[in-house]
Amino acid sequence: MIRKRLSWLLAVVVLASWLAPAAASEPETLVKGVTEEVLKILREDKGIQSGNRQRAVSLIETKVAPHFDFARMTSLAVGRPWQQANAEQRKVLVGEFRSLLVRTYANALTSYRDQTVSFKPSPRQGAGDEVTVHSQINKPGGQPISLDYSLASAAGDWKVFDVAIAGVSLVTNYRNSFASEVGKGGIDGLIKTLQEKNRRSETATLPPRLEQPSWSAA
Repeated sequence: MIRKRLSWLLAVVVLASWLAPAAASEPETLVKGVTEEVLKILREDKGIQSGNRQRAVSLIETKVAPHFDFARMTSLAVGRPWQQANAEQRKVLVGEFRSLLVRTYANALTSYRDQTVSFKPSPRQGAGDEVTVHSQINKPGGQPISLDYSLASAAGDWKVFDVAIAGVSLVTNYRNSFASEVGKGGIDGLIKTLQEKNRRSETATLPPRLEQPSWSAA
């Protein structure tokens, strides 16, 4: 449980570090250059440390969300049933999945303490303008945890479309749960379940468990 919490937390820390325009440099160079600055902000932000989720949500919305390709992430997470969805259903799915991830990230930020991140060489992988940035989470007294980001460039703008924590893909992990919901109630059933989970999260008095991304992470 602790290992999963730390891994998800540091995924947020690194992603929240993208304070400069993504097109300014190669993604790995950009992430390395600003991570320490964001770690410093989190160490000094008493509001986030005290559990102010709204403050954390605001940080995610302004600093992290613009660097995600939520449409691609949602299509990958939904998998083959995505082809069955009409334009309106796809729009709603993207919005609800975005809300799910933002709340998960915000909850993780309120748990930040003394973790650090180190980076590994990240040669370009895959076809076209795609790259994987390799890093690892370091916690005093604990084993390092691998943390890899898959990014793609469109018109010079780098965006994340997947995150792998300890070798487990975020979108693949969600896909299994989403497929189950689609099997029971179709695309509309998946939308309804996402909406219900997001509503419950909004009214929760305590943040949910911070685990490796899963259907119950919201």
